[in-house]
Amino acid sequence: MSMRNLTYRAAIREAMQEAMRADESVFILGEDVEYGGVYAVTRDFLEEFGPNRIVDTPIAESAIIGAAHGAALVGMRPIAEIQFADFITPALDLLFNMTAKYHYRTRTPVPMVIRAPAGAILSPTGSTGPFHSQAPEAWYAHNPGIKVVLPANPYDAKGLLHAAIDDQNPVLFLEQKGLYNLKGNVPQGKYVVPLGEANVVREGTDVSVITYGAMVPMALESAEILAADNISVEILDLRTIVPLDIPAILSTTRKTGKVVIAHEATRTAGFGAELAALIAEEAFEDLDGPIMRVTAADVPIPAAPQLADYVLPNVVKLTNAIRKLEAY
Repeated sequence: MSMRNLTYRAAIREAMQEAMRADESVFILGEDVEYGGVYAVTRDFLEEFGPNRIVDTPIAESAIIGAAHGAALVGMRPIAEIQFADFITPALDLLFNMTAKYHYRTRTPVPMVIRAPAGAILSPTGSTGPFHSQAPEAWYAHNPGIKVVLPANPYDAKGLLHAAIDDQNPVLFLEQKGLYNLKGNVPQGKYVVPLGEANVVREGTDVSVITYGAMVPMALESAEILAADNISVEILDLRTIVPLDIPAILSTTRKTGKVVIAHEATRTAGFGAELAALIAEEAFEDLDGPIMRVTAADVPIPAAPQLADYVLPNVVKLTNAIRKLEAY
């Protein structure tokens, strides 16, 4: 396959275009998708695929998820776009109590994807604030029946989205808003990154950072800083938290004996707590120090950029945590 340098946004666009060109049962529905959506991911799709496959909806998240659920049950493969992950809450009753459990109750596949921009964006003039900045992945990981995907780079974004579209189960595909303009090498044509396979994006021997989504580029930056001080950091990108690659988590833990878990979501009951519990249960005797977490604080994300930076995890906080653990 020939490689191109694409943005995270373009890689997601390309995956959907390839899937829709290959299979007429794949269609997109959501608010403003005819115009490209807030982040221009579906721009110009209406011209190519027409209004029967690019379906603009009212501002009604429960209707979007309900329509996608029904379409999946009759053999379609819907891709439902929620403008911001924060706004999916009106649909949680349907998603948690019907969609997630339907296969268990009836043995009927529910092949649908829910795309939702998640996480925060900071700029010199402001942040995305309390209503457009949440990282809600732990909500869905707690509810059996929904697969949860958080790609960290353009290559994974395209390959994981193809895997999600092909899957016979509901998949929540959380697109990291802060990564939409990130560039990387992406193969031409369809390829699949399997759900449930983590990736060691950097080998190391002193401390393991277990993370996903927008925190992966931060972890790579932190590792470069620490390398100048001869601190070797291994970074494990989970890619998906449901299904979870437990062998990869235990392998990196046993390799370094020291683990920092990083995520953009708030600390209390964040998915990092589950990872810490898993490591403590399965690899306690392999640890040479406490499991540490670098997360957002337990407050809404402020609109002021200085306050948001104080609340959210960043490279400095992650670097300091790794230094502290390495010296333990």
